[in-house]
Amino acid sequence: MTQSPAVRATGPGRPVRVGERAARVLTTEMARHQGPKTTLLVGATTDSSVLAVAVDALLPGDVLTVVPADALAADQLRDHVTALGQWTAQRVRVADSLAEADAADVVIAAEPLAGSAEETRTALDGLAKYLTDGGVLSVLVPALPGRAPGAVGELERQSALFGVGTDLVLVNQPPVRAHRLRFTPAEVSVAARLAPAYRTSSIPLTRQMHIDSNGVAAAGIALGLAALTRVTRPKSRLWLVPALAAGPVAAFFRDPERDIPDDESAVVAAADGQVLSVQRLRDERFGDGEFLRVAVFLSVLDVHVNRSPVAGKVVDYFVADGGFAAAMKPDAEHNVAAYTVLDTDHGTVVVAQRTGLIARRIVQRAPIGALLARGERFGLIRFGSRTDVYLPADVAEPVVGPGERVIGGSSVIARWR
Repeated sequence: MTQSPAVRATGPGRPVRVGERAARVLTTEMARHQGPKTTLLVGATTDSSVLAVAVDALLPGDVLTVVPADALAADQLRDHVTALGQWTAQRVRVADSLAEADAADVVIAAEPLAGSAEETRTALDGLAKYLTDGGVLSVLVPALPGRAPGAVGELERQSALFGVGTDLVLVNQPPVRAHRLRFTPAEVSVAARLAPAYRTSSIPLTRQMHIDSNGVAAAGIALGLAALTRVTRPKSRLWLVPALAAGPVAAFFRDPERDIPDDESAVVAAADGQVLSVQRLRDERFGDGEFLRVAVFLSVLDVHVNRSPVAGKVVDYFVADGGFAAAMKPDAEHNVAAYTVLDTDHGTVVVAQRTGLIARRIVQRAPIGALLARGERFGLIRFGSRTDVYLPADVAEPVVGPGERVIGGSSVIARWR
């Protein structure tokens, strides 16, 4: 019996090795589901890092079905699973072929797709048939320029239509890009059972302190500029300016881990900063009802990574043009802003990322259709800015007031009635 075409990695160049970090990205949707779930892992081998990470992510009540890369290796996989212990063996089933597998909440292709566009489309169609309603398919493609252009192009097309998340994994040989696809809508209620997703954009420095990938890039540019200045002007000390700036620039993009409240009634702050205002208002862009808006000002010293205040599903995202007034001033109401609209069990919730006097770039990483857990990272604003959270006024009660300091993902700013 031959290898399943659904996971065959073809094309020129050396084989793509899936390292531990890429494996963690592939299994993100499996790992973040806190309730019982089913997972289908296709194309695994006994030494697969994806299989090892998937087994580590198993929880009581989970079922993991594994389809080997080669049907002749099924018995080896069964022996491997048995050797992992009774607890694992009770939750992991090895199927001889994909045809023997049942539909699953999460489907994972253990091997990167690297064939033509047509082969990739066939592979995706074959795997998508095994998804339950609202399920997610996770796949990898090479990320090097010119490598497997057919597969890369087809995945970009599919992501534009069905993508709920992408991650670039540079720490892999060679680098790969992970795509998460959802072909049928997910129930909003599922978001409440999710933990925040693992993000490659949040790079760990220590157990508690991470840095956003934008910070690594900005610090690298500063150090590169310092090196270039040192070479071109060896007698000048001008190179010290960008060299000394690299540290503070990187620190601006710090992304600490946060303890997210377990209280299901809690609405958490979307960002660090000082509460500017708490008011009731109407905004026809989001519906006919009245909203409770909590506005938070972020100084250049605050953490600028933004987190979802509630569990919900991204149903809209748009950017409104405007100016760049100081974020703590009333005129900031008309600044450039990006609006992420969430559907939740309590109604429509909106997070507005507003630029400020210095901030000129908003990053939003949650595409329409994505499910966000409460406290999950979803974007950032570069330098001083403001973040507003809009809640349905008839079911939300504020617990903060103007002047109070809040911590993104941890501080409770309101509670559901």
